[in-house]
Amino acid sequence: MLRGIARHRLVAGTVVIVAAALPVVAFAAPAAAQSSVRYVALGDSYASGVGAGDYYSASGSCDQSANAYSALWAAANEPASYVSEACSGATTSSVISSQLSALSSSTTLVSVTAGGNDVGFSSVMEKCVLLPTSFCVSAVDSAEAEAEADLPGDLNTMLSDIAADAPNAMVVVVGYPEFYDLANSSGCIGLSTTDRTDLNQGAAVLDSLLQAAAQQHGDVFADVRPAFAGHQICDSDSYMNSVDWTDLGDSYHPNTAGQADAYEPTFSAAAAG
Repeated sequence: MLRGIARHRLVAGTVVIVAAALPVVAFAAPAAAQSSVRYVALGDSYASGVGAGDYYSASGSCDQSANAYSALWAAANEPASYVSEACSGATTSSVISSQLSALSSSTTLVSVTAGGNDVGFSSVMEKCVLLPTSFCVSAVDSAEAEAEADLPGDLNTMLSDIAADAPNAMVVVVGYPEFYDLANSSGCIGLSTTDRTDLNQGAAVLDSLLQAAAQQHGDVFADVRPAFAGHQICDSDSYMNSVDWTDLGDSYHPNTAGQADAYEPTFSAAAAG
């Protein structure tokens, strides 16, 4: 009799333990689903990461950096696939001819930063650094006029081709920063305040054209200028490389912090919708 009672209590206790465990199994969180995002990064030196160091040897003259905003986003979000075709010196035309082969109907996310080289970005910067203010002002004015006349058509062609090759993708057009904090210009060595004002204005014109093109195509424009506020050239904690006489190619490009703390968060917010 005692053995029967003991056995009954043992069985009953076991049932209670198992029953108590069942809800834990039933409400256990499912394993995280694998990302379905297939991401392709396109564009010029601002997209490839020039100025941020840690370049992939395989990228050759394209100067693709592990610190570029696209690479940082991919490392943080682990998409199903990620490829960067961004290349230093790229124009809207070379994006079309050399980079769009990475796109397909399975691509779900595209970023592109391009347009600066279409209007001679590098040449304008060299003139502003090496020549008197009058030459800088003239160069910026010419670049702005060329941008307003020709760039809308170039951007339209590029974004149309991206849409055709990646019809199911969200396209994020990522802009350019304004280089100088003009509030601190008087105590900042280097270019004149007139030069700096004109260069900032040139960047603003470029961004306005990028934003208009993105809106025309139903794409997203990611404006990085707010993220650079307080971190421009002439600020103590600058996200931009100033003139680098040992490597002029890095000049006027985001440094590691600029890619990580300005470009990547801005793109990430845009990509999240």
